[in-house]
Formats: sequence, C-alpha cells, structure tokens
Amino acid sequence: MSQEKILLTGGSGYVGSHSCVALCEAGYQPVIFDNFSNSSPKILDRLEQITKTKITLVEGDILNFNQIVNVFQQHNIKAVMHFAGCKAVDDSVKNPLKYYRSNVSGSINIIDAMKVSGVDVFIFSSSATIFGDLNVNPISESATFSPKNPYGKTKLFVEEIIADLFGSGCFSNLAALRYFNPVGAHHSGLIGEDPKGVPQNLMPYLAQVAVGRLSKLEIFGRDYPTKDGTGVRDYIHVMDVADAHVATLDYLLSNGGYLPINLGTGNGVSVLELIRTFEKASGHSIPWSFGPRRKGDAAEYYADPSLAKKKLGWSAKRNLDTMCSDMWRWQSENPHGY
Repeated sequence: MSQEKILLTGGSGYVGSHSCVALCEAGYQPVIFDNFSNSSPKILDRLEQITKTKITLVEGDILNFNQIVNVFQQHNIKAVMHFAGCKAVDDSVKNPLKYYRSNVSGSINIIDAMKVSGVDVFIFSSSATIFGDLNVNPISESATFSPKNPYGKTKLFVEEIIADLFGSGCFSNLAALRYFNPVGAHHSGLIGEDPKGVPQNLMPYLAQVAVGRLSKLEIFGRDYPTKDGTGVRDYIHVMDVADAHVATLDYLLSNGGYLPINLGTGNGVSVLELIRTFEKASGHSIPWSFGPRRKGDAAEYYADPSLAKKKLGWSAKRNLDTMCSDMWRWQSENPHGY
C-alpha cells in the first residue's frame, strides 16, 4: 500500500473519476485538478461516499501554467495521470483550434510544470483514434498511425511529444494508454458517464433512450461486412480502464520506461449485439432505425490487448452484461446525470 499523491488532471471526468476510485482502493491519494468544463463538482461527494476518503480537489485550468505549478508546490505529487482535454470527434472537426490549444498546449503546460517541479512519472490518456480507419484487426501497438480528425491528431501529437521526451532522457517514466471504447459505470451507481448535450457515443445514447431522455437510436449503416451488417467495436468497462491506470502506475514506479499500451478486451461487439444486451440489462425495449453510414466509420475496430497482459499483468475482467447492467444502474438512478 502506498500513500503517494497522484495528480489527476480532469479527475472529475468519466475515466478520471473512476480512476480516482481505483487509486484510493490501491492506497494512493488522488489530487484532482479540474475546471469542470465537461463535468460536475457534485462528483466529489459521490467519490467520497464510494471511497470513504477525503478527496483533494483543486479547481483550475491546464491552460494556466501558474495554476498547475501551484498544485505541485502545495502537494507532494509523485506522478501525474493526465485525463483533461476536449474529446468530441465531431466538435474537433468544427473547432480544431480549440482542440489543439486544450489537448496539445495544455499537455505541454503540464509536462513543463512537472519538469520545474521534479516530477518524472506521466500517464497520458490517449485514444485508439490515433490509428484511424484500419482494415487490420485486432489492432496492436505496432499498427500504423493515421488519425482522421483533429481530436485523434491531438492525441497522436502528445504521444509523439512524450516519446521524444523519453528519447531525449528528459523523462524516464512515461505511458500512453490508448482506450478503445470505455463504457459502463461504477457498480454503486453513484458515478458514471454524464455527457453534456446529446451523447456522441453509443452506450450513453442507448442509456438515455432507455430512460426516456431521447426518443430513438439511429444506427449508422446496415451493410458493413460484419456478422450482422452493423459496425463492430471493442467495448471495455470503465473500471477495467481505471484498473489499468493503477497497474501502469505501479509498473512505472517499479520499472520505469516508456509504455504505449492499447486498452481493450480484444472482442468485437456489433451495434445490434450491444442493443440486445442493453435491452436485457435494462428491461426496456430500445426503439431504433437504420440510417446511412457516417463518413470515416470503420466496419470493425478492436484491440490486441496482449501487450498490456505481458507488461502490466492486466486484462479486462468485466463482460458486456456487466458493462450494460452497471451503465443502466447509473442511468436509471441518475436519469438527468449529476
């Protein structure tokens, strides 16, 4: 057990908040740094209910270098998990400068503050979008990078920055965790995914249809070369993603190095399979209809998670039924989110 303090930028967001729980369970002390641009300060009480721990929260913006440095000065930070940033693909196409500023400039601010403060352990929240529209599955860490939108490009740019930092010897404990499709919620139902506006991802959209906030789901494409004609993706429980962050932290603190790691289950699930599983978990019928394909959508997209197993001793433990039932518990108990 450790009492070391871990800074979570964007720690009140979806993956950040669940990772906060996992860190507490592992004996670490999370320090959340967030401006609540895409989250709610109400989550702090929920986190403290779950963890039975007083959580340190510092309100601030990653674009404000002095605010970040102050956090390092006021707290004896051992490592950084960097979740903060903008993350909607469609919005990144409409507002690219917003994404480059927040995701790239913000990340550089954090790394600069770490350097000034003598902190050398950095875990970056990356994304499988860096691979683009590949026709090869499962997708391993050696797959070709070809992001198709500004959001994916910003994730790749930051990965290249930290790889260069490692190569230069400036930092020796770095990781980039590429999530495929995090879904679900903490089993307590107290925290979960609460997107502002219309959800951009399938699972929260399904949940909002089931709870009555949205009327119907549109499935984009019915003629893909897949098992049922709908797109296939790798869905992974958010608590498995959170556990992977703790496993990565433990690895870096013990071994060091640079770890680019793909996080997924290695199993592809179609849109129709996900709908059927969610209907079973929620006890609600999901109205849906087919629409045209979206430009840039791949037919299939799932991870090769073998490197995470080899390096971290980590693999996803929670199945699709658990993902759906945990998501439904969160949504049904919090129909309007936080």
